Amino acid sequence: MKRHIPNFLTLLNVFAGSVAVIFAAKNEWETMAFLVLLGLIFDFSDGLAARKLKVQSELGLQLDSLADVITFGLVPGVVMFQLLSLSLGGEVVSEPETGEFSFSLASSLPFFGFVITMSSALRLGRFNIDENQTTSFIGLPTPANALLIVSLPMILLFNGNDALNSIILNPWFLVGLTVVSSVLLNAQIHLFSLKFKSLGFKENALRYVFIIVSLFCIGTMKFLAVPAIIVIYLMSSLLFFKTDSSSVGKED
Repeated sequence: MKRHIPNFLTLLNVFAGSVAVIFAAKNEWETMAFLVLLGLIFDFSDGLAARKLKVQSELGLQLDSLADVITFGLVPGVVMFQLLSLSLGGEVVSEPETGEFSFSLASSLPFFGFVITMSSALRLGRFNIDENQTTSFIGLPTPANALLIVSLPMILLFNGNDALNSIILNPWFLVGLTVVSSVLLNAQIHLFSLKFKSLGFKENALRYVFIIVSLFCIGTMKFLAVPAIIVIYLMSSLLFFKTDSSSVGKED
């Protein structure tokens, strides 16, 4: 019975991500963000449960990545689609006379957001066959990238001001961010993992400092903290691996 617990948690991630897609498509951002966060909790819990119960399996690994494609690949793709649509003055709709799409800039550019979904699927597929990741990541993990994209509408809601809103709802900013995030997902850069094998400070100093800095950012910047934390994560990883050529790690 216990061998089914991790896979059940993974399927809850699938459910959370699937429902989040619906709310993202309806621009109900707060509910969507909550469901993505819930999916993130399930994604962390399934790997933790599998290790604690000693029931890791190949099925669990494959199922985990399939779930992540939905919650951390499809959802941010839909979010970017919606933001690009809003930045161009509305939603993509069919022509009333013909029922066909009009492929103008305003109707076709939002589909570019799904490059994030494609890049996330590629990143997860590569991860499943990569035997080199054992203590860190290669490329930006899909949950981190999803949080970055999902934070944008939340920033509009809770951190918004005219200057910030004009940047986030600039279509070329969104296109640029889509390109950058897609590249980071599959870039050959080593990023440290937040998994603790022990609680000792010496071997986890970077992790502890990063968590403290992240909590400070969240407490002072609200949702604007998310992109700041991603930048800090990238920069600190680059500095760490520049001086420490340790091996690379597994993603749950």
